[in-house]
Amino acid sequence: MDISLAWLNRYLDPAGVSADEADALLTDAGFPIEGRKELPGGDVLLDVEVTSNRGDCLSHVGCAREIAAAGHRGVARSLVLPEFTDPKPGAPIGTDLTLDNRAHDACPRFTARLIRNVKVGPSPEWLVTALESLGSRSINNVVDVTNFVTFELGNPCHVFDHAKLAGGALIVRNAKAGEKIKTLYEGEHELKAEDVVVADSERPQSLAGVIGGHDSQVDAGTTTVVFEMATWTPAIVRAMSRRMNIRTDAAFRFERRIDPRTIDFAARRAVALICELTGGELADGVLDAGPAMPEPRVLDVRAGKASDLLGVYTPPGEIADLLTPLGFVCQVHDDAVRCEVPPHRSSDVSREADLIEEIARARSLDAVPMKETLEIRAARPQPDELAERLIANVLTGLGMYETVTFSFTSPERGELFRPRELGLVAVDAERRKAEPTLRPSLMTGLLGCRRANQDAGVEVPGGVRLFEVASVFGETDGKSVEPRKVGMLIDVTGSGRTRTAEDMQNAARVMRGAIDSVVRACGGSTARVEVTPAEPHAPAFEPGAFARVQLIVGSNHAPLGYFGVLAPAALAEFGIDHPCVGCELGVAPLTAAYPPKALAHELPRFPGIDRDLSLILDEGATWASVSGVVASLGLERLVGHDMVGVYRGKNVGSGRKSVTVRLFFRDPERTMRREEVDPQIERFSEAAKRELSSEIRV
Repeated sequence: MDISLAWLNRYLDPAGVSADEADALLTDAGFPIEGRKELPGGDVLLDVEVTSNRGDCLSHVGCAREIAAAGHRGVARSLVLPEFTDPKPGAPIGTDLTLDNRAHDACPRFTARLIRNVKVGPSPEWLVTALESLGSRSINNVVDVTNFVTFELGNPCHVFDHAKLAGGALIVRNAKAGEKIKTLYEGEHELKAEDVVVADSERPQSLAGVIGGHDSQVDAGTTTVVFEMATWTPAIVRAMSRRMNIRTDAAFRFERRIDPRTIDFAARRAVALICELTGGELADGVLDAGPAMPEPRVLDVRAGKASDLLGVYTPPGEIADLLTPLGFVCQVHDDAVRCEVPPHRSSDVSREADLIEEIARARSLDAVPMKETLEIRAARPQPDELAERLIANVLTGLGMYETVTFSFTSPERGELFRPRELGLVAVDAERRKAEPTLRPSLMTGLLGCRRANQDAGVEVPGGVRLFEVASVFGETDGKSVEPRKVGMLIDVTGSGRTRTAEDMQNAARVMRGAIDSVVRACGGSTARVEVTPAEPHAPAFEPGAFARVQLIVGSNHAPLGYFGVLAPAALAEFGIDHPCVGCELGVAPLTAAYPPKALAHELPRFPGIDRDLSLILDEGATWASVSGVVASLGLERLVGHDMVGVYRGKNVGSGRKSVTVRLFFRDPERTMRREEVDPQIERFSEAAKRELSSEIRV
């Protein structure tokens, strides 16, 4: 922000701060000077860097306050606020002007005053010089006052020609979709329903907090002026300013929040100047609309706590002396100071730590001791961080390539992967026209990456296999959710351009193997997964080729995620010319199972017996159902079971498959005989026929 050194000195006593002194004091207070420019008459223009939380310093008075507060480090100065005499009020406003604030959420406070019998003309030389020192062009004595007060106190304001307001009304409201407004200098704009305007009884006359309207501007023919000063919700001003690409001094300040309690002084100052320069008569009364003013915030700062954070003790009396010039009203109580936060600091001072930061600034950071060496305690990584590293190592070891993809996608792609219970989260489409939607699934980024590899002609034995560990985004019941996921994508490989059902099965088995590997790595040898065929949760997956995955660790069951074959429509959306299998697992259940618990067992002293049994089952039968039958029988000396393989062919019939189960038997005290195992195999065979309607393949 540009400030004039000559203008700045008006608010300091004694005046005469030099450019070098202002540079040093403001920089020490946290407002570095980014540049200087010599102006005619010995003035100097200083470009002050102001952080977004310090909108109060977007004014000459705000910068003067910071210099005065640093007086203990040089020449003692005090802040001198502008002096003025309130004009003698004339006839009441009465029905000449009405105000209706219909948008309290957007406009915390709106005030309006009426000035009659004004004579609009050129501004006096002192006012023209002040504005031109900042590069602002003089327009007329009324408009120039509004710009002057904006730069002086940081409170933007606006004036309307009363005769040009239909019905003598000011109405703060949301715009109507498609409504248009012609603004000062910026042409005509079409409005959206979320925009906020100040309108008369017929049409919009200004964009709230951004820019005034062309049709109601004050010019040489104006005799009655409506003076408006308000405050607006920063997000609404920012959204309108960016969408319409209009950057103004007013919007720049409103985007950093202006406390409604600062309006009265600034408005009285502006009205007094207008009446003085135009000979106008202020109507009696003020139109004021908005919610009740916020109560002053009162905070306690403890000298001991400040010492702990800053490393240097500041007595309570000195704390009060440091904070008072910044506008805080302080009372010392034993080892603490009770501070009433001034309105101009209400947006960034909300807790004790903020006051301690103000103590450090006012005292100078040079007073805070600095050790030559810093004591650092090395800490082990968090368990969840270690778990994510392990997951990445396992998947990399399985031949997958880790990706880092963009968090945004298009609404169309987002809908393909959106779970039915979640809504999409999006930013303003004006900021991200093509991809304003946050990804609901890691598949959007993985498929985009796969397309890039396809376009580059990348070929890898076994197909391209990708994974990513990152957050996905959604909304439910008005609340945002951002769970971390493990996403995996692998090609369905095969010979030729088409893929057979066996090719699809092989890819699904590879994905299942990757899931098992991740689960075992995080949860140990006792952790396992249960796969259940299900209907896809989103249209991106092929019905009949999708499954839900549960994580089982001991007696605890937790939903883990899903995997399945991607639907042709999803592949076509990304331009992928071959089938793929996708998977998404929750990181939280995996990290909850981490670290894996290792169990040591004595090696068996006697050999065991393995038996294979091939069951001919319906195509829809799952391994979980087969495994469940084995577990329910409690077979004697059974120490484990596993699936050997699956066969489909003419020998087993259409719609059927052969699943080979291997059962492991062992006696810890002696060598078993085959005839001891035969009854157990028979029990399993009968149970499989009874519960699974299976046949035994010989």
